[in-house]
Amino acid sequence: MAYHGLAEFIADLEKNQELHRIKTFVNPILEITEVTDRVNKNNGKALLFENNGTSFPVLINIFGSDKRLAMALSRNQTDSVADDINSLLDIPQGNIFKKIISAIRISGIIPSRIRGKGICQQVINMDPDLERLPVLKCWPYDGGRFITLPMVHTMNPETGKMNVGMYRMQILDNKSTAMHWQIHKTGARHFEAWKKSGRKMPVSVALGGDPVYTYAATAPLPENIDEYLLAGFIRKKKVKRVKCITNNLWVPTDADIVLEGYVDPREEPVIEGPFGDHTGFYSLSDKYPVFHVTCITHSKNAVYPATIVGIPPCEDAWLIKATEKIFLQPIRITLQPEINDLHMPDAGVAHNLVIVKINKTFPGQGRKVINSFYGAGQLMLSKYIVVVSGDIDIRNYSELTQHILKNTDFRNDLFFTSGPLDVLDHSSDTFAYGGKLGIDATEKLTEELYRRVKPVISSIEKLTSRVRGMIIKDNSNINIMNNIGIVVTGVNQHKDPMACVKLKGYFSQNEIKDLFRFILVVDHTVDVNDLFIVAWQILGNSDPQRDIEYLSDNSLFIDGTMKCFRKEGFPRRWPNIVSSDIETLEMIDKKWESLGIGRFISSPSGKNSSMSNDGKDEVVIKKV
Repeated sequence: MAYHGLAEFIADLEKNQELHRIKTFVNPILEITEVTDRVNKNNGKALLFENNGTSFPVLINIFGSDKRLAMALSRNQTDSVADDINSLLDIPQGNIFKKIISAIRISGIIPSRIRGKGICQQVINMDPDLERLPVLKCWPYDGGRFITLPMVHTMNPETGKMNVGMYRMQILDNKSTAMHWQIHKTGARHFEAWKKSGRKMPVSVALGGDPVYTYAATAPLPENIDEYLLAGFIRKKKVKRVKCITNNLWVPTDADIVLEGYVDPREEPVIEGPFGDHTGFYSLSDKYPVFHVTCITHSKNAVYPATIVGIPPCEDAWLIKATEKIFLQPIRITLQPEINDLHMPDAGVAHNLVIVKINKTFPGQGRKVINSFYGAGQLMLSKYIVVVSGDIDIRNYSELTQHILKNTDFRNDLFFTSGPLDVLDHSSDTFAYGGKLGIDATEKLTEELYRRVKPVISSIEKLTSRVRGMIIKDNSNINIMNNIGIVVTGVNQHKDPMACVKLKGYFSQNEIKDLFRFILVVDHTVDVNDLFIVAWQILGNSDPQRDIEYLSDNSLFIDGTMKCFRKEGFPRRWPNIVSSDIETLEMIDKKWESLGIGRFISSPSGKNSSMSNDGKDEVVIKKV
């Protein structure tokens, strides 16, 4: 069913036993985040915080399971959306009848405009006060409180085309916020166009409404495709929009809350951030435009929607899963027809790692796909791309690892390059630009086997005990996986900034350098037996061109440590990891029973905080 406001969605969640109401007071400052992080990472329900110090309940974790995500999309399962898209796009070129039927089907969900007031304008505040909203401060070193699920409506002044994007908004005072639209986003391009025109840029921000709107705002659509067309297609009912009170933008009539206003391109930008981001690290402070609120409207029973991000997986992981399914067929048609499947693992936080499975029919096809991805929409920001073929489940990581090792010749199948990176990537020496790696792990055809290097089989059993002894002597932890030829070890750069260099030298010895295919190095604070955390750290902290080195034709040394401890330093600020502070942990521990959620859940931050440094948003190097 299509929902008219979050209140209807809440009723459906309760009917399906997918919601927990919390009547105990929980503070939007840090506490709601800590409760949600525990529940989300343990596959818990959506949460409605009814007692938060404001008149608006806070609804959170609505996308945090396959079932709730499907409900949010008005479906029984998310796969059905992909099926509909497949049937719509998979039409023989000459079948005019089917094309006409499809065109009629689309025409029924084209967004429309209504006259008069919408449900979202039942209450109109011409003297707006953002302090009335239960805006969260998520993590201890956030720069302030952030609106985390805003649907930001902007318009191109030249074409009149509207866009809906999701850009976090930091509260500056009761009538203004920062607007974090990054350089690769449509909102930023619209801003530059308004700057050239010399006029104020109208902006309206919708919160809530049918939850499918929120998904559509996150979807990787081409710039001129209306997000509400996608929303209407998914929920099988067109979106009705109403004109805002103080500007000429149009928003969904059934939104819960709408913030109307403008951004003045002539105004100096402000410092925004830090913010505990979906990368699991703080995105550090930077300059962004100011959004001035001229009016706040809302429905009579409005609910404030929010989400939290941090060390993965969080709620956004389910949105990524939906995008993998929904956009596979469009990617296939517009990019590469040989693609069978696409997966962005949680540890790769969407842009650090993409796994692609193809139907391989000719030599060089894996490399062709890698090159095409580096020039395709948001996929251009991918740091690591792995292409496989054959009978392989790309979501079974053990099977996938074995497949990669079996089908990859490091000297021939690794393609290093450089290009644009996500603004939030902290590992590269330069902002939003750095190294990339494509791995052709497809099953090789005869033409591709020329001059291939065969892995040297070493006596692992004979040397493993020696390796373990040497590493433990100088480092705090090690995990040797003989069955797949991978070793993970931690180095303490606090004590010895040259520890990583020394370790590389040790593994470069002739009798050892072919012993392992991968030597993965992380900081000593990382649990080397937690392979998810290891993967997250390696992917987040490495620049492939700078941090991957050949020890031999068959052995790679990958440095996933913090680079700020290097003897030569690092040209940019290095962010800290995201975790709750001890005071918040203890407060929620005491409140837990009163929340009525059920069995006690330990805080993920209890373990993750061990990776934090100096208790700040960024790692500060103390001079010796």
